[in-house]
Amino acid sequence: HARPPSRFFFSADGKMVQKICSTTEVQVIEGVTVDVKARVVTVVGPRGTLTRDFKHLSVEITKDAKGLIKVSKWFGTKKQLAAVRSVVSHISNMMTGVTKGFEYKMKMVYAHFPINVACDKVNGSKTNNKIEIRNYLGEKVVRVAIMGEGCVVDRTKEKDEIMVTGNSLENVGRSCSLIQQMCAAKHKDIRKYLDGIYVSSKKVIE
Repeated sequence: HARPPSRFFFSADGKMVQKICSTTEVQVIEGVTVDVKARVVTVVGPRGTLTRDFKHLSVEITKDAKGLIKVSKWFGTKKQLAAVRSVVSHISNMMTGVTKGFEYKMKMVYAHFPINVACDKVNGSKTNNKIEIRNYLGEKVVRVAIMGEGCVVDRTKEKDEIMVTGNSLENVGRSCSLIQQMCAAKHKDIRKYLDGIYVSSKKVIE
């Protein structure tokens, strides 16, 4: 027998029924204001403002008087219904970002040549948003990475450790990915050449 489309499920009496409406809710936390206009969500909190556009998803995003945000999808397929929970997770992360913020720590790993790192300001920024990596595997080339919008990179008190902080979880994660991917041992066996800068911890700033 052919499998039925994923937007259908079976009721107790064995009949194939389509999911009419899938709704997930998230409560606006204290000290945060959320504005929803035409699937563009703007979150304002003590640490700043984050805006995200969900127009690529055909979902319904509404906010009621009690500060409850509802994300709904009518007659969706399995993949479309999965997007409902994703939108709620993104909004929840935005609220956490503008109240507490996110912090990723990265460790410099090397066998012989010590990796040198310098953090600096660029593009008129008031905080360190550029990192320069030198002496990776003894190479003379200077690797430069510009952090994502609103991200700050700095050395920590620990030896061979840097820290990336910011309000946007995506931007912090993307900035760390950029640093890690720059320090890749090309044309070598990566099981043996483990030199690089790797994410060692992720947490919400308390």
